[in-house]
Amino acid sequence: MRGLWKLTWIELKLFLREPMGAFFTIFFPMIMLLCFGGVYGNKPTDHFGGLGMVDVSVPGYSAMVICMSGLFLLTLRIVSYREQGVLRRLRPTPLQPHVILTAQVLALFVMTALGMAALMVTGKLVFHMRVVGDPLAIAAALGLSTLSFLALGFVLAAIMPTTRTALSAVMVLFYPMIFLSGATIPREQLPASILRISQVFPLTHVVNLLRGVWTGDPWSRHWLDVGILAGMIVVGVAITARTFRWE
Repeated sequence: MRGLWKLTWIELKLFLREPMGAFFTIFFPMIMLLCFGGVYGNKPTDHFGGLGMVDVSVPGYSAMVICMSGLFLLTLRIVSYREQGVLRRLRPTPLQPHVILTAQVLALFVMTALGMAALMVTGKLVFHMRVVGDPLAIAAALGLSTLSFLALGFVLAAIMPTTRTALSAVMVLFYPMIFLSGATIPREQLPASILRISQVFPLTHVVNLLRGVWTGDPWSRHWLDVGILAGMIVVGVAITARTFRWE
């Protein structure tokens, strides 16, 4: 256990020393919130069911943070470690393989939490954001969503041979998802045809779940979203266990 915490702390420091990773996880969503919140304000409107633009944007931007952490940060870091021989050198150490991978998960969990906390604090202090849902339900939804995308990131890291191919695959998945899932543009402003297509994206189900619990929905109203995200974790762990390569 001591080795796990030490390795997690090292990974956290490495993440924070990389300006781009820390910026896009912690600061970029907060800057977007300040920009769009400053333009549209947070006045309650019937278009958003009595909520304001910021109220519905924060769950979506939280989903974007989760997607960035799981796809960009985790996938590219693991593939880069494999290319540089870091994984090969770590495996013979006294640390067990699952400890090495768990440290990555914990470090990214912390980074994701920091990004979402920055969003929520900014929304509350600057725009008087309203949160209707139960805090424990929201925390559970954020945890499930984060784990599902970390599982997806491990699958990509396991099957992508190089950093260049991993980056291409991540970009192909990332950009359609953040623009069509409701993460950056509220779903109320998307055409019905786009809403139907977006159901194939896992990030759509993250947005649906987060928006739902954020506005007070019980989890039972989002059983499909919960089932898909939980299934991603189970399938992702199974695929990673069979395909993960250390060199």
